[in-house]
Amino acid sequence: MKKGVLLVNLGTPDSPNTGDVRKYLREFLMDERVIDIPFYKRWPLVNLIIAPFRGPKSAAEYKKVWTENGSPLLYYGLESQRLLQDKLGEGYHVALGMRYQNPTLKSALMELKRNAVTEIVVVPLFPQYASATTGSVTQKVMELVKGWQIVPDVSFVQHYHRHPLYIKTFADIGNKYLRAEKFDHVIFSFHGLPERQILKAGIDSCCKLRGENGCVRKAYPRNTFCYRSACFETADLIAKELGLKDTDYSICFQSRLGKDPWIQPYTEDTIIDLAKSGKKSVLAFSPAFVSDCLETTVEVGEEYKEIFEENGGEHWQLVESLNDHPMWIKCLEDLVKGNEAHVPELDA
Repeated sequence: MKKGVLLVNLGTPDSPNTGDVRKYLREFLMDERVIDIPFYKRWPLVNLIIAPFRGPKSAAEYKKVWTENGSPLLYYGLESQRLLQDKLGEGYHVALGMRYQNPTLKSALMELKRNAVTEIVVVPLFPQYASATTGSVTQKVMELVKGWQIVPDVSFVQHYHRHPLYIKTFADIGNKYLRAEKFDHVIFSFHGLPERQILKAGIDSCCKLRGENGCVRKAYPRNTFCYRSACFETADLIAKELGLKDTDYSICFQSRLGKDPWIQPYTEDTIIDLAKSGKKSVLAFSPAFVSDCLETTVEVGEEYKEIFEENGGEHWQLVESLNDHPMWIKCLEDLVKGNEAHVPELDA
């Protein structure tokens, strides 16, 4: 009898060709948890405006990250699956699924079903909980398994933004740059969300969305699932592991789309302010992503580098994601086995 493990990441187009990118964008953006507006508004926005016009531009960006192994997000997902399977051993069966596109969640769950697993631990590869990521995975998995004749025990790892091994792995990767050269400042850039998605969860009474100093930066019962607070906590813990002072680093949010307010401060504004204040060299982390992808390699690594240099900066260095780092695979093993007892309690 085996236990099943389902690793889930967001997804990637099957190729960097415009047709495949449009197909991916349509599935991704039609998710009601991603663009949380009524269907009659979401459908024309996605299918008549975003996918047709954004498809070619996104395809060009995907070509920048595509390797001989294909999409790095898929490649490192498969590597993590293989390495975690080796570490867990014969008592487990590890499958990989993508929330959008291939390999599908349905095919991954059927793989576990064929192996007659007695329970399934779902590990979304998103360290900080958000409705648009972890919440969407949870909803889809439940929809897929509810019709099975035999429904095994299914549990979800909802977040692990303060797990010591997750924190230590990012610090370990970043340290190789900090040991090699001196940086004027460190940036922690997380993927952004519309403010309304946090407010809809009823978390507005726990922290202020606007202004870095207004957010509660540690977890406590009322804000456990606050994405913005979790991001601040992650950055603070990595910074502590690196030995940084509060003035050595900034926390900000990238990938803003549309005119509605997103959680702040915005990464672009932060970069411009740093460059204009005289900071010449910056080390940039993107800890919301455990695998290199478009948002890390292109957005943070290239686009933000250009913004920094255009405003007077001289050296911009991206810290790569966790990818297949051995300590990250050990973290996944801990999450599967529920070994969270050694995670320090935070002040209430």
